[in-house]
Amino acid sequence: MSATEHAVEMTRVAAEAALGKLGEDLVAFDVSEQLAIADVFLIVSGHNERQVGAIVDAIQDALIDRGEKVLRREGQGGNHWVLLDYGDLVVHVFRTDDRANYALERLWRDCPEIPLPQETPTAREQN
Repeated sequence: MSATEHAVEMTRVAAEAALGKLGEDLVAFDVSEQLAIADVFLIVSGHNERQVGAIVDAIQDALIDRGEKVLRREGQGGNHWVLLDYGDLVVHVFRTDDRANYALERLWRDCPEIPLPQETPTAREQN
């Protein structure tokens, strides 16, 4: 079993939104075989608390525009690590230093990666 098309599409929408706020080092893992609670984990970095907050807000806005509602949001107090749970998709937005400390990629490295855009649509159009 692999991630549903719906989960992959949500992931791409979230990734585009994160890139629009200059999120970095985006990686998405298909965790559907290992977990019953989600299909995809998306991990994003921001340089500071303000940027993490902006990335989180952009992701939520983009997914709301597509009719998706966050089921749970955790960690917004300090904006060091914010988790957005959409059921099929779980988004982790880290401050760069905190991401290195928790190293979630190491935990999920055996899961297949989902290809993601690595630059904003606007940047692609300018190239």
